[in-house]
Amino acid sequence: VRAGAGGDEASLFAWELAHMYEKFSESQGWLWRVNYESKSELSGYKEASFEIKGKDVFKKMRYETGVHRVQRIPATEKNGRVHTSTASVAVLPIKKKINFKIDPSEFEMEYSRSGGKGGQNVNKVETAVRIIHKPTGLDVRSTNERSQLANREKAMMILTAKLEQLEEEKEAKKYAGERKEQIGTGDRSEKIRTYNFSQDRVTDHRIKKSWHNLPKIMEGGIEEIIKDIDFGVMRDEKMLDN
Repeated sequence: VRAGAGGDEASLFAWELAHMYEKFSESQGWLWRVNYESKSELSGYKEASFEIKGKDVFKKMRYETGVHRVQRIPATEKNGRVHTSTASVAVLPIKKKINFKIDPSEFEMEYSRSGGKGGQNVNKVETAVRIIHKPTGLDVRSTNERSQLANREKAMMILTAKLEQLEEEKEAKKYAGERKEQIGTGDRSEKIRTYNFSQDRVTDHRIKKSWHNLPKIMEGGIEEIIKDIDFGVMRDEKMLDN
């Protein structure tokens, strides 16, 4: 999850999205773990990554990839104006068996101490790992494992998944055409959903459907949304194939 346009409000929205997914994961009996988090001054998320384990995780979460937009009056807004902010979500399947090869000369690896709350260093050894993939500029971090080796392995798994996703997106764009226009490609830059707080409404632009009761939705009540999107995307794909 990464904050987009909108400054502090975007980072708060990014945190809320992560909270929504964590609560949904709990309701599904999935295991939720933090890989890395970078917080804003208001304790929102500039960027964060998580690992979710359980039955049908990727099947249910795959259509969350894209740009999520929020429209609301921020708590800091004195004139009652509605602000629009965005946050992006990328859902990646982490494969234990990796077929994708990365040239060691193409990435840089940095090590640092894993920071705890209040900026304190919970480690005196440099266990946190950051990998930068030079050709693409991808920046991956893992800080929450107990050892440097474990963080390095986790970061490499995430980097590999991201590179595989980039390759898949590249292939998809070659023959997307009409399909991209109608149902989307799952591209991370695609604006997929709007959360309108003043109207208590969430709208998914891919299937052109809205749901109400935002407080429940933001506390993880997204089962209906996920089912509707899965059904809508499958239906549209069948229509395109016929």
